[in-house]
Amino acid sequence: MEDTRLDRSDSEGRHDMQLDMTAPIGPQLHALLRERVVRNDLKPGARISEAEIAREYEISRQPVREAFIKLAEEGLIEIRPQRGTVVRKIDCDAVLDIRFVREAIEADIVRLLAQSRDRELVLRLRHQIEEQKAIAANAPSDFITADETFHETLAAGAGKASIWKLVSGLKSQMDRVRYLSFDLFPVERLIEQHVEIVDAIEAGDVAAAGEAIRLHLRAVLSDLPDIIRAHPDAFRAPPPE
Repeated sequence: MEDTRLDRSDSEGRHDMQLDMTAPIGPQLHALLRERVVRNDLKPGARISEAEIAREYEISRQPVREAFIKLAEEGLIEIRPQRGTVVRKIDCDAVLDIRFVREAIEADIVRLLAQSRDRELVLRLRHQIEEQKAIAANAPSDFITADETFHETLAAGAGKASIWKLVSGLKSQMDRVRYLSFDLFPVERLIEQHVEIVDAIEAGDVAAAGEAIRLHLRAVLSDLPDIIRAHPDAFRAPPPE
């Protein structure tokens, strides 16, 4: 059977970009372009056009136009009539706002898990941490995917998978910062924090679990000024005082 997918790899070859021509193109293209913006493959401030994207993926301009509208609604691109479309620079206020929301939600999630002390869940989380260690040693650029799985597993374990899906749709600006930070901060520190979270859950220590996840998510507060100084052209606002 003929393969109807179109492979599109970024310039660094970090991941494959594919469109399945047997499925609706619009949702795929939106997800694909969103990922490219989040990973900073489409650089903040870069100009993009419907015609170029349509030509790159060998599709019509209509699904590109629809994807651009959704990306603009998410604050990832800016459509300027008569002047073209640009990838928006990272909004520091949006980064800090979603961190605040995530902290409130995930602190409650891990407290619920510490109360239930699900042994099977703890074993699954520890297995994920071992996988994270292997990734950190061999392919650190893939760590964010593993980190996402870890936090999603926490939410699902507490019966809050739908809440995590909502959070995932809001945290694109925060994820853009995370991809920029890889060259500055070792992932080992994040893995150690994951261990502390799981230790507290296994021990049934509700307060410690909540504090561990808060410290984990607050790292962006201390790291953000350094990230902005390293990538000043990527941000819209100066670092917080």
